[in-house]
Amino acid sequence: MVSTTTAAGLVGVFLFVRHGDRTAYYQDPTTYNSSQAYVTRLGEQQEFELGSFLRNTYLNPDSPSFVKNMSTDMANIDQLVVRADGGGGNAIVNSAYALIQGLYPPTQKSSIVLANGTTVLPPLGGYQYVPVQTLESWQGPSFTGWLDCKYFQNHLARLYASSAFIDMSTTAEPFLTALKPYLGSISNNFTNMWNIYDHVNVQYTYNQTYYETLPPTFLQQARYYADWVQRSVFTDSVNNGIGQIAIRGILPEVFYVLGNMTRPSNKVKMNIQETDYKQFISLFNVTNATLTDPDIAGIANYASAVALEFSQDSQGQYEVSMKFKNGTADSEFRQLKMFGNTSITFDSLSKHLYWTAINSTVEWCYACNQTVLRGCDVFSYTNDPYLHGNGVGYTG
Repeated sequence: MVSTTTAAGLVGVFLFVRHGDRTAYYQDPTTYNSSQAYVTRLGEQQEFELGSFLRNTYLNPDSPSFVKNMSTDMANIDQLVVRADGGGGNAIVNSAYALIQGLYPPTQKSSIVLANGTTVLPPLGGYQYVPVQTLESWQGPSFTGWLDCKYFQNHLARLYASSAFIDMSTTAEPFLTALKPYLGSISNNFTNMWNIYDHVNVQYTYNQTYYETLPPTFLQQARYYADWVQRSVFTDSVNNGIGQIAIRGILPEVFYVLGNMTRPSNKVKMNIQETDYKQFISLFNVTNATLTDPDIAGIANYASAVALEFSQDSQGQYEVSMKFKNGTADSEFRQLKMFGNTSITFDSLSKHLYWTAINSTVEWCYACNQTVLRGCDVFSYTNDPYLHGNGVGYTG
């Protein structure tokens, strides 16, 4: 399925973007409910730089990844959709705004001439106001499908009781004991590994005394174990397993957007989903990308981006290619493989993954065995195929 005849330029691109550096926050390891967090000045700069990179990649006519017929200097909001997870402080939403500033920076071309001949330029040298659609957790489950999901909580309980988790916990115990003096009030229990790593990372970044006294390799070891735990939490043995819920809730958006790009009437050429690290882990797992690139299986760095590049070959076949930039650690995109191929047809991608998508709130309610919270109380469960673990979406 590898394409060798793709026409120059892209039809469009769908982007997953992780927010920039943020303040510390706490995730409950039994529910993954989290506290609020706020983007930092460092995080804003990271996102701005990523936006500039995406501009040079997709809006530069000399780039091999130029999106054909897309406005390059003046943002055309009919061509661009930006959506962000609106919950938990401003870390994700404000990251999206910082990204857009790099993607479409201020321009003198945004000026207008009034009837009396006066030329008016928007503030800040021609700042471009690109709208960001926000989605709160109570509005829909696509960004945060794991919250209030009973089967996901069962998934966590099974993971923590598994021999693999217990063995890794035993391996990590000497390190976590040595790390305890650097954790303050943070529990050093292995199930709390995400919060342990986040505390160490935030302190190491912003606390000079901590930076100077933390033993060498401690940050890297904390990241290693956090990667292992998060990879275990947000993947599953099957693509429709509840551990994959982070990506299953956004897949309908992927197929809707790319499907529309095949239509002559479509105007949207770039769709950006500003989100957290969880979607990256699940996406790489369900597409088998980690089989050929195992180093991408953990937590994506701040301001990371996954691009689903959409093209059309000389025979008119629509194809999808997946690329990844792991935050500021990478200067360029790296090509990933989906199901063993650097490029697959859109029809093939649909056959692989469309059946796993959670397409509505009611489907989420069924998939999570939730009948009360997040609007599930309005639905009838007489014919619920998911209850008691008998239906698609739950593995016992």
